[in-house]
Amino acid sequence: MTTHAFQTVALIGKPDDPAATATVARLATLLAHRGVTVRLETRTAAALGPTRPEAGTDLAALGAVADLALVVGGDGTLIGVARTLCAHKVPLMGINLGSLGFLTETHPAHLEGSIAALLAGNYRREQRMMLQVRVERAGQIPQEACAFNDAVVHRGPSARMVTLATYVDARFVLAQAADGLIVASPTGSTAYALSAGGPIVHPRLPAFALVPICPHTLTNRPIVLPATSRIEVVLTQAPGAAQLTLDGQVPFALAEGDRVHVERAPHDVDLLCDPQWDYFAVLREKLRWGERP
Repeated sequence: MTTHAFQTVALIGKPDDPAATATVARLATLLAHRGVTVRLETRTAAALGPTRPEAGTDLAALGAVADLALVVGGDGTLIGVARTLCAHKVPLMGINLGSLGFLTETHPAHLEGSIAALLAGNYRREQRMMLQVRVERAGQIPQEACAFNDAVVHRGPSARMVTLATYVDARFVLAQAADGLIVASPTGSTAYALSAGGPIVHPRLPAFALVPICPHTLTNRPIVLPATSRIEVVLTQAPGAAQLTLDGQVPFALAEGDRVHVERAPHDVDLLCDPQWDYFAVLREKLRWGERP
């Protein structure tokens, strides 16, 4: 538990969502009444219109001035914000308007109590590792970015499989024909990787999960690797328009011969949550464990 005082709080809402806009307006009022400086992300400020006439701030620029970012939306909204703010080491707290909410634990119905507890220092930090991803093509680096959940090399819109060669710490692991391969963080193990049959990895465990997507052999199985690993996925054959996709949100077109490098990012993300937050309770609720079919 900590007693850190947040002097400047950034508010980021899900774009084009009236419920998010209304919740941001409530948050701005609650924080202002408690003497906290509020900074609005650009699109969030525009959505509020004349109710909050001050100009918004670009998301990347918020990282330089905010002590905390409150993100109103679903997990996808928070993941997108995390990719931008992680390098600034700004802690995040999610206000859940989505349907799943593995990461966005606070609900608008409990907003007043959650904000009071937060400003009183009654919270816990959950550190989540990020992925650093870069594409190498003919000796050049055309793409480099961070991902929170996963980096997925896949066949794109084509119905034909791609052929991939995977290396770990420069050692050849396997070649496979498949729809693709997911490199997931522990947080991302309950996202796309889970749907593809991957393991659930506790978020405090520093590890990667390599999960094949529809491999053309039953012997290809998911594998968990230490977070110190340097992973390289080579696109050796791609009959269609293969892609790299980060967090299901950022696509990048790949070509045969491209090499996708994945390693642990230099910065983790700090998520703030209730001290009583229980990861296993979240799994039971979200995955409906223990319910009759």
